[in-house]
Amino acid sequence: MGQSLENIQQQVDQLRQQIEEYNYQYYVLDAPTVPDAEYDRLFRKLQHIEENYPTLITEESPTQRVGAAPLKSFSQVTHNSPMLSLANAFEQTEVEAFDRRVREGLSVSEVDYAVEPKFDGLAVSLRYEKGILKTGSTRGDGYTGEDITLNLRTIKTIPLALSVGNVPDLLEVRGEVLMLRADFIRLNKHHLEKGEKIFANPRNAAAGSLRQLDSAVTAARNLVFFAYGIVANEDPCVPQDTHSAIIQYLSDLHFPVARECAVVRSCAGLLSYYREISAQREQLPYDIDGVVYKVNSLAQQARLGYVARAPRFALAHKFPAQETVTRLLDIHVQVGRTGALTPVARLEPVFVGGVTVTNATLHNIDEINRKDVRIGDTVIVRRAGDVIPEIVSVILAQRPENTKPFVMPRHCPVCGAKAIRATGEAVSRCTGGLFCPAQRKQAILHFASRRAMDIQGLGEKLVDQLVDNAIVRNPADLYQLGILALANLDRMAEKSAGNILAAIEKSKQTTLARFIYALGIRNVGEATAKDLAHHFGSLDSLMDTDMENLVNVPDVGPVVAQSILDFFAEKHNREVIERLRASGVSWKENVASSKSSAKDHAVSGKTFVLTGTLSDMSRDEAKEKIELRGGKVTGSVSKNTDYVVVGEDPGSKYQKAVNLGIVLLDEKQFKALL
Repeated sequence: MGQSLENIQQQVDQLRQQIEEYNYQYYVLDAPTVPDAEYDRLFRKLQHIEENYPTLITEESPTQRVGAAPLKSFSQVTHNSPMLSLANAFEQTEVEAFDRRVREGLSVSEVDYAVEPKFDGLAVSLRYEKGILKTGSTRGDGYTGEDITLNLRTIKTIPLALSVGNVPDLLEVRGEVLMLRADFIRLNKHHLEKGEKIFANPRNAAAGSLRQLDSAVTAARNLVFFAYGIVANEDPCVPQDTHSAIIQYLSDLHFPVARECAVVRSCAGLLSYYREISAQREQLPYDIDGVVYKVNSLAQQARLGYVARAPRFALAHKFPAQETVTRLLDIHVQVGRTGALTPVARLEPVFVGGVTVTNATLHNIDEINRKDVRIGDTVIVRRAGDVIPEIVSVILAQRPENTKPFVMPRHCPVCGAKAIRATGEAVSRCTGGLFCPAQRKQAILHFASRRAMDIQGLGEKLVDQLVDNAIVRNPADLYQLGILALANLDRMAEKSAGNILAAIEKSKQTTLARFIYALGIRNVGEATAKDLAHHFGSLDSLMDTDMENLVNVPDVGPVVAQSILDFFAEKHNREVIERLRASGVSWKENVASSKSSAKDHAVSGKTFVLTGTLSDMSRDEAKEKIELRGGKVTGSVSKNTDYVVVGEDPGSKYQKAVNLGIVLLDEKQFKALL
């Protein structure tokens, strides 16, 4: 009996949610939790269902878009031409079908294809104006990416100026940034020696390096760039006949291109190239996860056109996942920097994908139950294009009688705090955020961050030293630091130590909203922290509240409320908070009492936009002052904007406000209104 449409819809919704989460982890966080092969399997499954039930296709489906939203840390760049991904093939029959569709679409008997390795890196777009590199951006969601120009300029293989050959006034080059294997090994060795985080694979290392806010870090990472295309350009300088001619043109302009690029004829040529590159894969200086086929004629490409998320004239032929069989000896639980409890399989050592594997991810308890993984089982392990192996399935025919089912612990294995699995989430999390050793560095960094307690100078390297040397165990210890403890650390002179201590002292005077946000309560961001501060007015009221009161706060639902209750239920969290208050951390205003007076303020109910630089306050401070008085700050000017506050060097928002007739306030007028 077939499934009902309602059941199929539920299956589609679940697949979409899972794929979007994997997209976010892969493209935004650069921290994939599943191998590419598993992602591809889910994506193809969703595609298959949508093909059979086209009425279920929506604009929000991951099959209708590319990648994920860009990070907020960088300004955004809108691509003139979308950076689309390619359709994937895994079997010879799929390549044959692609060639058949191309030939039928062009009404020809044979086709010439440009072929090249499929880099396993980060796609970027470089925009040159009159031969000078002006902007560089990531793919982002395919339509809007992140402006990483300063970081890309540090990559020595990217020309800053095109001084050879014929160059059009405007040239947009597409390509891939990656890290060579030798550089990846050196980087991880260096990090291990310093006790720093190591990267899972060269792709993650390249992506993490390219998204550094400090371009000096990127410069030290030895990234490389390979060009593989140009955005449609009708300038006579640019070849208009074939893709292979464009690759040669890019090479002539001194862009690096893959030496393995070639032109082949027909499907037989495609499959022969695939076998050739597959045999060379381990000897290449960089990671690849397949090969790419493109119709070589640009005129034929134009005739074939595009489908929703990919060109009809191109195909990525991916290498198969690498699998082997071994025995699962035990399952341990690791606690991540954010408190996530992840089950990890301890395996009988096995050689797969070029390395000896002893551990494999099990993702979460739902995956363990779905696959029916038990301690003592014989399992299939896959290592698909990265170095994080996973257990694909259990060989039930080889299951011994004494296998043991795995049960997720109810308490954190590191600190003993309660482990909670929130409704709708697949992951259990430790609730001991302020005192759990596994979360110390993350908790302290968040506590000191600019939008929290704003302790200037307390960055990742310093926090690493403080925690690794057992000087600081939780945020309260920061306020007990002395000049000698800091001055004895690496690269920390007495003057620098004094500056840190002054910043810590200054941070003692804060606001209730900032303090709540600084605690790092799960699901409590800046906006929610402000809402909680306004609603309760004091920290004690918040700490002693119940579910009924919490869900009455705007935008606080049961999930967020439960996170707050779980956090304050841990006595060690409360102890850290009391130590912070005893150290002098305090807030002057009672936000709740100011809330009622804010209703009558001139700013109340008004919408503001900030542009330019203010001399006496930061944008964050200005935003906070507006919100305390009942106003709202948005990022763009519209007819609904009441005021635009104009500082020095205002941007395009100023001109838009003038065009719309919005009231403009200089800094003096803004202060008067406040």
